[in-house]
Amino acid sequence: MSTIIIPCRQKWAGTMSDRERFNRQMHYQPVDRCFNMEFGYWDENFKTWDVFVRHGITNNSDADRFFNFDRIEQVRGITGLHPLFEQIVVRETATTRIIRSGGGLLAEVPKDQHDTIPHFLESSIKTPDDWKQVKAERFSMDHPARKVDVAALQRAHPANRDYPLGVWTGSMIGHVRNLLTFEGLCYAIYDYPEMVEDMVETHCRLIEQFLDQVLGNVEFDYACGWEDICFKNGPIVPVPFFCDVVLPRYVRIRQRLHRHGITLWYTDCDGDVRPILPYLLEGGINCLFPFEVNGCAHPAELLQEYGRDLRIMGGVDKMSLGAGKEAIRKYLESLTPLVERGGYIPFCDHRCPPNVSPADYLYYLDLKESMFGIPGRI
Repeated sequence: MSTIIIPCRQKWAGTMSDRERFNRQMHYQPVDRCFNMEFGYWDENFKTWDVFVRHGITNNSDADRFFNFDRIEQVRGITGLHPLFEQIVVRETATTRIIRSGGGLLAEVPKDQHDTIPHFLESSIKTPDDWKQVKAERFSMDHPARKVDVAALQRAHPANRDYPLGVWTGSMIGHVRNLLTFEGLCYAIYDYPEMVEDMVETHCRLIEQFLDQVLGNVEFDYACGWEDICFKNGPIVPVPFFCDVVLPRYVRIRQRLHRHGITLWYTDCDGDVRPILPYLLEGGINCLFPFEVNGCAHPAELLQEYGRDLRIMGGVDKMSLGAGKEAIRKYLESLTPLVERGGYIPFCDHRCPPNVSPADYLYYLDLKESMFGIPGRI
């Protein structure tokens, strides 16, 4: 049973449904006002922000309802490792635990459970023989969990719904990075290129299997995936490898999507995506999410360079949100031309961090509404 959430603010006024607004905005068509969404918050925010604590808001889903954002949903399938490894504690120090994660990685995590990226020490997959065993045990296409209950999805998301619905396209290489670790993938591309390509192909086939079950049976508005393979200095995989191994699999997925009228496809990739962006577009991915400004660029730079071939969701500099009201206003003003042109939805360029004060965050939401949320203003 879902928690009863009493919104703390009114939903932005509008004359369109959330679904119509999203589709029109992301396809450069006139809208009543900007689509209103956010990507979420660090877990720490739910423990320290008084606006969350006082109202019992403990997760991002509840926060979306609490702030009365426009509704956007997605349908996911099991397109990767399954079943997961058993998570166990291997050893402990005074301040950390060494665990074997569900992804099969040896990882160092803080005992106090504060939000941080784990320090990954070792992968369960080091050689092609390791991959052969893990593939047989945890990547079977015949596992019952990979069968989709299509009838249940049709009941949950009817064709006459008033919100946009996305279909999950998983990950071609990002989840491979998760299995091998950052360093492990970098070495494996050169030491065991056939193994890495087989890992990519395996993920692609599982994604295709999922899509073949749902496309044509459920009406989708967009596609979405996760490909977190970039950092502030660019992609962690060589661009030629990306073009030769990853791009052809994107093309296969794009062909399936386009056959069912899905022409908007975003991927969640942090960091500087610019070296691989032409190839993302060639493969069919035409929207970036959540577009980290400090790891890449101001969203205007790429939208001007690629025109209507590219869309962006996100791109509100989290550093500006943490720098006070004047910085927030100045940054939002820099986004006004992008909202007006279409193909762009502004929100914090990753999970909003706890250094942003609740008062400044509420100011940001109010300012965003006054600038982009008044019907007829854009």
